[in-house]
Amino acid sequence: MKQSGVHIIGAGLAGSEAAWQLARRGVKVVVHEMKPQKFSAAHKNENCAELVCSNSLRSDDAEHNAVGLMHQEMRLVGSLIMEAADCCKVPAGGALAVDRDEFAKYVTQKLKSNPNIEFCNEELQKLPDESWGRVIIATGPLTSEKLADAILDEIGHQSLSFYDAIAPVVYKDSINMDVAWYQSRYDKGDSRDYINCPLTKEQYYAFVEKLLNADKVEFHDFEKPNYFDGCLPIEVMAERGQDTLLYGPMKPVGLTNPHTGEHAFAVVQLRQDNFEDTLRNMVGFQTKMKHGAQQEIFRTIPGLENAEFARLGGIHKNTFIKSPILLDNYLRLKSRPYISFAGQITGCEGYVESAAVGLLAGYFAAEEILENQPVLPPETTAFGAMLRHLQDSTNIDNYQPMNINFGMFSDIRGEITPNGKLRKIKGIERKIEYCRRALRDVLPWAEAMKKNVAFE
Repeated sequence: MKQSGVHIIGAGLAGSEAAWQLARRGVKVVVHEMKPQKFSAAHKNENCAELVCSNSLRSDDAEHNAVGLMHQEMRLVGSLIMEAADCCKVPAGGALAVDRDEFAKYVTQKLKSNPNIEFCNEELQKLPDESWGRVIIATGPLTSEKLADAILDEIGHQSLSFYDAIAPVVYKDSINMDVAWYQSRYDKGDSRDYINCPLTKEQYYAFVEKLLNADKVEFHDFEKPNYFDGCLPIEVMAERGQDTLLYGPMKPVGLTNPHTGEHAFAVVQLRQDNFEDTLRNMVGFQTKMKHGAQQEIFRTIPGLENAEFARLGGIHKNTFIKSPILLDNYLRLKSRPYISFAGQITGCEGYVESAAVGLLAGYFAAEEILENQPVLPPETTAFGAMLRHLQDSTNIDNYQPMNINFGMFSDIRGEITPNGKLRKIKGIERKIEYCRRALRDVLPWAEAMKKNVAFE
């Protein structure tokens, strides 16, 4: 049986998890990590799996919450990151928060004490060639400049972003369609491509005033961008003049409100954001407002009074590739199949999601080395939903990193009532059913994944 090793570039959460999944299946691993010889602007700790922005892995509720569900699925398939989190957790109510130093030490000790894992402390500045064998790139959202340039050269200059302009994403079911309506400008394309929320003149200027006075998040020194016009935060546009948004993302032209038969003074458009059309992206609403301010201000928009957000907006330094057009189903680069990508560089967002994608990349690579066919996670699971996001080219021009959320899952259709009608499952009941279905369906996959595991 073929028994070559795998090189992993980066020892963040994704790289650490990938290394663990390979090692526990008997595959030799070399982890290339530039720390402590060199640190990115955000990293300070020389250990693996450093938590930079927060010590929280968010909700641990596996019965009602998508990230809590992902926690539990990761535990079931033997995640090192979840093992470390459970061992290093600190009180945080329903969230899973950790002592970040102890967490990093725990992961580092487990990896460095494993005989199948070797560390090489160096900064790689170019893509490895095929003589290296299997390679997993898990360098995260702050990939070093020279390696990022090498990746950019390989995948095409339109397929890597250095500054990530993120607009909020709203759960479609939370939009008030008694106020909003479906229509594309001038009725071009599918009439359901956009949902429109109308504002009167008074509502528009009140909205602009709130934008100008809102609390903003300050940039870190290492992430100050030079704005370009296609990526201006809405509050920066508003600062250029109170009417600026009327000629930008809130222009009302080509739209007629069917509820009134009139043209609105301003319009907020929401574009389909995923294949299932359970999520809607607020077009042109990238922002650096604080999250609390975003929720308060955006809910003043007619039709979004009760909006639930799958993701809030932001602009920050972030290196990620357009995975849906660049990677295959097993996270391998189509142009160089010996290279896989893992973690936030693929377009997942968050510590947990990064580790989960690292786990998948490690498992897929191990099965390939061992000459087995990897088993893909069911789409009904959090793993499957995350992988599906990395393969969803529905809106590839606007592909952005995403946290796990129920809008990414294959839909639950509800149940047929005795009189033959479909009863839709909504609210908390819907979340419970997503979790029950996922935890049921993940078990056979978890069992199949254990086939070549040498130790737990």
